[in-house]
Parts: sequence; structure tokens; C-alpha cells
Amino acid sequence: MTRKAPAGGRLAPARRRGLAARIWAERWSYVFLLPTVVLFGMYTIWPIVSGLYYSLLDWNGLGAERPFIGLANYREAFGDPLFWKSLGVTLLIIAVTVPLRVALSLLVALVLNNQRLPLAKLFRTALFVPVVTTTAIIGVVMGFIFDPAGGPVNQLLLDLGIVDQPVDFLGDPDTSLWTVMGVHMWKWFGITLVYWLAALQTIPVTVYEAARTDGAGGWAALRYVTLPMLRPFLIIIALLTAIETMQIFDLVLTMTNGGPFFSTLTTEVYIYQQAFAGTTPRLGYGAALGVLFGVFTLVFAAIQAVGLRYANRVRSSS
Repeated sequence: MTRKAPAGGRLAPARRRGLAARIWAERWSYVFLLPTVVLFGMYTIWPIVSGLYYSLLDWNGLGAERPFIGLANYREAFGDPLFWKSLGVTLLIIAVTVPLRVALSLLVALVLNNQRLPLAKLFRTALFVPVVTTTAIIGVVMGFIFDPAGGPVNQLLLDLGIVDQPVDFLGDPDTSLWTVMGVHMWKWFGITLVYWLAALQTIPVTVYEAARTDGAGGWAALRYVTLPMLRPFLIIIALLTAIETMQIFDLVLTMTNGGPFFSTLTTEVYIYQQAFAGTTPRLGYGAALGVLFGVFTLVFAAIQAVGLRYANRVRSSS
């Protein structure tokens, strides 16, 4: 009969020696992981901790005085109408652009996935080029393109007789947000297209061959084979696109800077204006807004995790 050692007896030192031996045996793995851990701590963990700390201060980011004010910045944020307006603008951009991008890119992917289509690879590359182009440069260039005084878009509309006078696309509150959303969709259309093309590659060719053997035509194969097998990917792609759409800071900043009359004021731009670009910078208040926006982003990430689990369950059961 084996006798158990008492708690805190001789087994504890043996267990410690075993753990130390395993760590020593894998010492080079920890050495190679150390740079990643250090960089992750410097550029991810430390900014989060410092942002939480700064959000509790009344600090402009320059002076030596940093009065601790607790949750006052958060109380001010909850009563700030511009913060809620910026959040509403961000949600409107997500609600409009995400469904359009996902649906249009799916249609284009179905066309470009046809290997017999001439120049299919060229079209894929052309649609992906804006993705790798610097967003700030696109924003500046689009400012000239939509310029009411000689911009090519207005010149084309005038030449075709569609309008009688130039349209101030970025200076009119009624058109500025829709113009920014259109440019944003064009800029990131290629990445959503790549998602769908990758999803289409997962469908086995034998499934289409079996469908053709059963007498299914092109439309029937699309309706009863392609779309059902793409359903799990729809959840993933829609959630990835939604989270990506929240990061529209550089495009809005270079095209409209949140104007005119706050019509394109997204949350990221408002945080930047409060923390750095105001006449009197308020880094503490900007940090509090950033924390709240981070919580909002985490909610989307949680929804994404649930959606991924559901998509994997649907895919495994099909």
C-alpha cells in the first residue's frame, strides 16, 4: 500500500525540483520568447495601464501638475453630447458600409473566382491595390478629387449635365459623411474580396461535380451548394469587417477632420481632438474617452468570439 506524503512534506520540494527542471530544459524557448514578451509589454500592456492611469487625472499632457480627479472624466464623458454623437457616427458608418462591402465583395468574388474569366488575376490585383496604399495619402488625394473648384468629379458631373453647379462633397453636411463612407468602402473593398475568395477556395471541386451530375445548372449550384457552404464564413467576414471599419481615423482626419459641423466626427477623431489637437489639450479626458471606446471595441470582439464559435459549430455539422 502506497503511503501518501503529508501536505507540505517531501513531495513539495520534489515538485518544485521537477518544475525547475522543466524550465531549465526549455530555457532556450523562453530566451527566444523574451523579446516578444518585452515588446508586447512595452507597446500593448504599458499603454493600456498608462491610459487607465491618465484617465483618472486632470492633465493636459505637458505640465508637471497632474491632479488626481478619480472618475470625473468618465462622468463628463457620459454627459458629453459630442462623444455620443461621434459614437453614433461610428455606428452609422458600420451599419451602412459593412453590409454593402460584404455583399458587393461576395458578388465580385463569385465572378473573379471563375478560372476561365480572362484577366481575373489582373482585376483581383487592381481591386487590392487601394488596400496597400497609405490611407492618409488617399485622404489627401480624395480631397483634391472631390474639390468643388476644379475637381475631376465635379468637372465630370458638369460636363454630363447631371448638376448645374459644383457639389461641395466634403464641405456639405448632407454629403460629407456619405462621401467618406464611399471612399472608405473603395479603400478596403479588396481585403473583404480576399476573404471571400479564400472562402470559395475551401469548397471542394467534387461537390460541384456531383451537383452537375445530378443535373444542377449554374444558378442551382450557386443557390444550393455555394451559398450554403459560405454561410459560416459570412459571420466571420462580417465581424472582421465591422471591427476594421471602426478604425477609420486617418481617412476622416485627412478628408474632413470631423467636419463640417461634426457631421463626420468619428469617436477616434474626437479622442484625438480632445487629447492633442485642441487649443487646450486634455490628455486625461482623451484617455477616458479612449478607455470607453476600448470597452466598446471589446464588446465587438466578444461578439466576434461568439460568432466564430457559432460558425465553427455550423461548419462542423454541415
